Amino acid sequence: MDKKDDSTKFDSEHFLKTLTQKPGVYQMIDRQDNCIYVGKAKNLKKRVSSYFNKTDKDAKKQLMLSHVQRIDIVVTHTEGEALLLENQLIKKLKPRYNICLRDDKSYPYIYLSSHQEFPKLIFHRGAKTKKGRYFGPYPSAGAVRESLHVLQKLFPVRQCDDSYFKNRSRPCLQYQIKRCTAPCVGLISPQEYQDDVDHTVLFLEGKNKRLITGLVKKMERAAERLNFEKAAHYRDQIAQLRKIMERQYVSGNEGDIDVVACNIQQNIACVQVFFIRNGQHLGHRTFFPKVPLGKREGEVLTAFLMQFYLDKKFPKAIILSHDLSERDLIQQVLETQAERRIALIQKPRGDRARWLKMAKDNATTALTQRLESRENTKRRLKKLAVLLGVERDINRLECFDISHLQGEQTVASCVVLNEEGPLKSDYRRFNITGVIAGDDYAALSQAVTRRFVRAKKNQHIAPDVLIIDGGKGQVHAVTNALKDIHYSDVVVIGISKGSDRKVGMEKIYRASDGKTLIVPSDDPALLIVQQIRDEAHRFAISGHRQQRGKVKKKSTLEEIEGLGPKRRQQLLKQFGGLREIQSAGVDDLCTVDGISKSLAQRVYNFFHDGVSG
Repeated sequence: MDKKDDSTKFDSEHFLKTLTQKPGVYQMIDRQDNCIYVGKAKNLKKRVSSYFNKTDKDAKKQLMLSHVQRIDIVVTHTEGEALLLENQLIKKLKPRYNICLRDDKSYPYIYLSSHQEFPKLIFHRGAKTKKGRYFGPYPSAGAVRESLHVLQKLFPVRQCDDSYFKNRSRPCLQYQIKRCTAPCVGLISPQEYQDDVDHTVLFLEGKNKRLITGLVKKMERAAERLNFEKAAHYRDQIAQLRKIMERQYVSGNEGDIDVVACNIQQNIACVQVFFIRNGQHLGHRTFFPKVPLGKREGEVLTAFLMQFYLDKKFPKAIILSHDLSERDLIQQVLETQAERRIALIQKPRGDRARWLKMAKDNATTALTQRLESRENTKRRLKKLAVLLGVERDINRLECFDISHLQGEQTVASCVVLNEEGPLKSDYRRFNITGVIAGDDYAALSQAVTRRFVRAKKNQHIAPDVLIIDGGKGQVHAVTNALKDIHYSDVVVIGISKGSDRKVGMEKIYRASDGKTLIVPSDDPALLIVQQIRDEAHRFAISGHRQQRGKVKKKSTLEEIEGLGPKRRQQLLKQFGGLREIQSAGVDDLCTVDGISKSLAQRVYNFFHDGVSG
């Protein structure tokens, strides 16, 4: 730890003399102007003063206070307001000494455009601003897609975009494989289509018994009218529904409930959340929040609940594995936000007790796997340090890779790995410009220079080892780039495949002495280098595909003379994509506002003759 100058040391006595006794939030700021801790208090003066109690020998607290340069205060009207503001700041600033929820992106929903004559059923994430109905939230995008896939087979409500739907002249492939009833070309009446929509809503609301009862009646009526084909269709729907119910059914008529369980081992916390909606188990999510030393499960759950539900829809009840540290205050704040009562249940009975046990078991299993993976990674990092002759511990790796198509749309990827595994929040992509097509050396030099100029400025954590996907030439280009910016505090190696290009026959080139290391294919050091190399390759390829897709979608239409930005946008919106524009006839293209007969002919000729004039 750096030695402090007494002249810059935080003067707690002077600060506390003028501190208010009102409720509010305090932020502890270090010498680099970073917020390292956020707290809330019913009485700010009393709470902040407790940190500077000379009889308090808490080593962790003293370590934190040794970094404090100043304390910023925000006064609130109530302790509840302070609790909300505290968690908003924690989510935004992610202070070093707070419990922080790291993975908190918005949850997906299923959206039904119920206001339309022929409603669509689609995946939705983000603000719920459109007219219609939203079902969820679901624990993951995969859970939504699985539900949509099941619904498409049960009740074929369309799942296409409106622009695609409005511009169909014949049924699409979904109709051919019996996943849609082709309302776009009038092959089903609005009333029949609405029946499928109503059935879909009942399914999504968890009213499966009512849905099956209705289908049984329809099957019997169809059989009485000797419409055996329709009766068989209803019979198959009922059979499929019963199979789904066996898999998803948890307990009848329980409403919306979340089950939240926490487990801490070796200072790593795992929180498991089970989502139960209308008696159906929609799935679960696993979280590993950042936890300072010495925190207990109840404290972690307290911080987790406030950050997790800060901007989400509240269930009617939350079942908890441990009691909260400030239960009454948190319940009051949650109910104020939800504008209704929310039950916080810590000792459930019956089915709810079984759900909690399931969540606890899953949290324990996930944490055990995480710890095993961490120990395995630590062992591999130690082996890598021995292989490279590095005396200090290796705690962080970065790997660079280049992807391009015949030199065009060159993308460099940088992936990061430490003892916890891949750090996806630290991954970066660099769009490479101003280099000769296909010059990987120049591309790597540019990406590494941009990355390590920031590292010199302490804008991100520097790695202990820099890995380049390539051999001697690529490594020399990178070391020269680092010399140009006067950066030397990193070990540089390259990993390249052998002469026969087979995985497991890789060679490691060490820049420090120019040696090529031949390592056994099962060596732990080689395995961790291969792991990060493969991840860098995957990340570069996916970034390049995204960029290539954007260029293809935009630049192809831009080559057509007389087709400006607004008309290009109109065409893409009306037809739903480049492929549909490509297959459209001249008369179809003319139906779009602003597209004249001559311009439509020019667009048609471009795709079919390869010319724009």
